Amino acid sequence: MFELFPDQPVYEYPTILNVFYSLIWTFVLSSIIAITHKFTYTGSQYPRNFFQAIALGSIVAAMVMMAIGDSLARGLGAFGALAIIRFRTRIQDARNIIFIFAALSVGLSIGVFGYTISFVGTLVFCAGALILHYSPFSTKAGERGRLLLRLASLESISLIEEVLPIYCSEFNQVQLINRKEGGVEVEYMIEFNLNSHKQELTSSLSKVEGVTRTRITVKDILEEN
Repeated sequence: MFELFPDQPVYEYPTILNVFYSLIWTFVLSSIIAITHKFTYTGSQYPRNFFQAIALGSIVAAMVMMAIGDSLARGLGAFGALAIIRFRTRIQDARNIIFIFAALSVGLSIGVFGYTISFVGTLVFCAGALILHYSPFSTKAGERGRLLLRLASLESISLIEEVLPIYCSEFNQVQLINRKEGGVEVEYMIEFNLNSHKQELTSSLSKVEGVTRTRITVKDILEEN
């Protein structure tokens, strides 16, 4: 009934079968992009609402493009209607923005019945994301945070910096304060190894001679001992 890649201009009054066929493929391709994003995500907890936004956003884009077709008047009307909606959600990660834009591009291409562009584009995009995920440019990294230590004396710093490489891939001393009542406070910016946990580091540092207090803050999550 349908060719896999018809790529035929059917802007004028597409049949219900054409519309149904197009929206099904839109959902399938955008879901592949969403699954790729989930597979290559390196954060601590994956946002499920973001997965749904990628998968469903392309369907909306396809519907809008089908409604507009090649009519300038309809395009201006859709632009005016969409201008009423204000999107206030902040997306700080540029990589997330790219995935949303990729899903919307699938919807736009299928909305103008450009099946070949959407199929090939999805495959190339997902393959590129997977290649980068396993390349030296991967975003895989441990949690970042701050480590604040209260020490009885400066001699304990050398012992601390022997423990940190075991659990941290990177650490930098950013502040050293001599307390009036005695002792010192030292602060580090740290990045954990992929398989390391805050509790393990806190436990090991508490056993170092001269350490009287340990506090780790990672994304507003506090671990204190």
